[in-house]
This record gives sequence, structure tokens and C-alpha cells, in this order.
Amino acid sequence: MTTADFTRIAGGLRRRAAAAFAPSRELPTPSRRAWIFDLALAFVLTAIALISVSREDHGLIATPGFGPDGTVYPLVRPAGTSPAELLLAAVASAPLAARRRYPMSVFWIMFFAIINTDRTPTVLFVTIVIAAYSSVAYSPYRVPAIGGLMLAAVIVAARSGNAIPQIPNSLSPFVILVPVAYAGNTIRRWRQQTAANLARIRALELGQEEATREAVELERARIARELHDVVTHNVSVMVVQAGAARKVMGSSPEQATQALLAVEASGRTAMAELRQVMGLLTTAAEEPQDAAPGAPPSSAGAGAAFGVGGDERFAPQPDLDQLESLVDRVRAIGVPVTLTFTGPVRPLPPGVGLAAYRVVQEALTNTVKHAVGASAAVTVAYGEQDLRLEIADTGGIPSEAAATGNRRGLLGLRERLAVYGGRLETARRPTGGFRVTAVIPLEAQ
Repeated sequence: MTTADFTRIAGGLRRRAAAAFAPSRELPTPSRRAWIFDLALAFVLTAIALISVSREDHGLIATPGFGPDGTVYPLVRPAGTSPAELLLAAVASAPLAARRRYPMSVFWIMFFAIINTDRTPTVLFVTIVIAAYSSVAYSPYRVPAIGGLMLAAVIVAARSGNAIPQIPNSLSPFVILVPVAYAGNTIRRWRQQTAANLARIRALELGQEEATREAVELERARIARELHDVVTHNVSVMVVQAGAARKVMGSSPEQATQALLAVEASGRTAMAELRQVMGLLTTAAEEPQDAAPGAPPSSAGAGAAFGVGGDERFAPQPDLDQLESLVDRVRAIGVPVTLTFTGPVRPLPPGVGLAAYRVVQEALTNTVKHAVGASAAVTVAYGEQDLRLEIADTGGIPSEAAATGNRRGLLGLRERLAVYGGRLETARRPTGGFRVTAVIPLEAQ
């Protein structure tokens, strides 16, 4: 074994010794009820100890006596209780009043008083047992407290005589059975508490698993809504433009070319917005690093072309500021759309702005899919306490893309608005067409 090994072992022993003699907890401050109980207990046991010591048989003492004729004879009388014995009896019981505040000090004061008493009454055995229990139960120094009891046991075993408290035969069964019953009850309670803790931990684990599953489902639904809102509009526009290009390809190649360019532009916009959504779900560290050092991101060109920015993954989500661009794209495919703002325009929280944008986007997408030949009107009203959106069309005939609808878009909008306390209303217009109305509460400005 090398010197380094000895040093490591010695260091480990020092750390363990320091941990053993360090307080395991703070000494609790006794309550008023505990103080009153300890004072009463100390008073009663001290009174019993003083009475017991005063009634002890201290033997006889002889003093010289003188007769009338001058003879000397012994005078025998019972020996009285000395003040020192009464003082030791008081010191061996009265400190119990402070057993919770100074547990180890009380034990050692009482212990040394008892072992120095010539005749120890039974009551002092009870007092030292209480002091020993208090030393272990209340002292923050667990190892020194237990070690102190072992040391006291060794000191008592090495002594003999009346200084050792004598246990009457009538109390022997209690001295044996009461600690056994207490230990058994303690073990039983410990097992019950352990079982209860295990059951509580299991319940917490099950609750956490359920919460995790619910969070996963909510996140999955949120991602589905976001992808639906991003893709549906642009894909619907692409389908309409592709159908128009197919119909005029033979008779009007120039119109077909314009329609195909619109399809390409819508596809690029969809890809840019998809990159935005995916950028919110992934981090830069998770992206593949296959580009050459110093090369720009491969998607920068498409994003810049459509106003997304250099890196679409971290571009801001759209809001009402982009409504003009959205309406222009719908107009480009032949749907007349009017956009009207009322009320004082003011900044909106990002989440509210995105939700409002998605409402308009979904409503116009439904117009493109389900009302070919219709015109639409979008009204954005800024109120003092809410934001009101109304999108209405004049009605038309369904397109080929209408067969793919599953009403998930409107359900997703209701869930999205519910996050901000908003509501969504949809209804057919009496004069024909469809109206979508959304109301989102706003904080007072």
C-alpha cells in the first residue's frame, strides 16, 4: 500500500468522522405545551426524589453522653439526611425541565449527579431513563448522543455499590416489556409509513405518466393544427392554379404559364412556412451539418424571396401585418377579396396575432376550395376590449379540392382561440355564402 493510498484512506476517515459529528438537523424550538409538560414532569420527579432521599435509612450515629456522676456513655440516634444528598437528588431530576432544549447536557449533568449519590432511590432510575431517551430523540448530534449512552453504560458497569440505581422486582417486567413494546410499535409504524410512502410515490409516478401522455397528445394536436394551417392554404391555391393551367394549356399557353408560376410561388411559400414551423420544433444542434464551411443555408434563397428572412427556422410567425400579402396571393388566383381595418390599430401579442392570421387564412382557404367564383370580404375590427374578425364570401360551387376537407381546420381554430379566451362562430349567410366570425379578448390599452 502506497503513501497515496494511506492519504486517501485517512482523508475518507476524516470526512466520515466530520459527517458523523456534524448536526443532522437543527434543534427544534420546544412549543409552549412542551415547556409546560417538561416543567411539570421535572417538578413532580424532583419532589418524589427529595421525599425518597429524606426517607431513606441512613443508619445510626453515636454521640458521647455524660451521666450525673460524670460517666460517659454513647447516645445512639438515626442519621439525618445531609444537604449534599438532597442537592444531588435535586440535580439528578430537576434538569429534566430543559431536556428538549439541551438534551445531551441534561443527560450528563443528571448522570454524574446520580453516580455520586450514596443511596440512589428508584425514582432516579426513572429520571435517568427519561434523560437518556431525550438525549437520543432530540439531540441533533445523533452519533455523539448514542456514543455518549454507550460510554455511560461502561461507566455504570465499572462501578459498584449503592450508586447504581436498583430496580425493584415489581418494576422488572415493565422495564423489559415496555421498551420491547415501544420498539415493536415503532417498527410497525415505520413499515406502515414505508408502505404508504411507496403507494404515494407510485401514485405520483402514475400521475406524472398520465400528465406526460396528456402533454404529448396536446403537443401533437398543436403541431397538427399548425401544419394544417400552414399547408392547407398554399396547397389549395396550388390545386386551383394547377387545374386552371391544365384547362388552358392547349388554348392559351401564356395563361397556363402564369398559373404554373403561381403554383411554384405557392409551393415555395408553403416550404418556407413549413421550415418556420419545423424550426420551432428543432434546434440548430439537431440540424444536419452537411453544408460546406462558410456556405449559406440552402433554404436562404427561397426564404428571402418571399420575405421570410435569412434562416426560416427562426423567422417570426405571421400575424395581422402579413394579411395584405395573404390577400394578394388569394387575389392572384382570381378570387376578389377586400380587406378592411376599423378602429385604432395597435400591436398584438404574438400568439394573438398568429391566431388571428390563421383564422383569416383558413376562412379564405375554405372560400377557394368550396366557393369557386365567389368574392370575399375580410374585416378586422380593433375594439377597446377585443379583436373582431369577420370573413364572408358570396358563395359559389365546390372545387375538386373540396372533397378532401374534413373540417379539422375549423376545429383547430376553435382550440387555438380557446387558449386566449376567444370564440369562433360559423354560419351560412341568408343571401348565400358563408361567414366566419372570430372574437378574441384584448387587454385594455
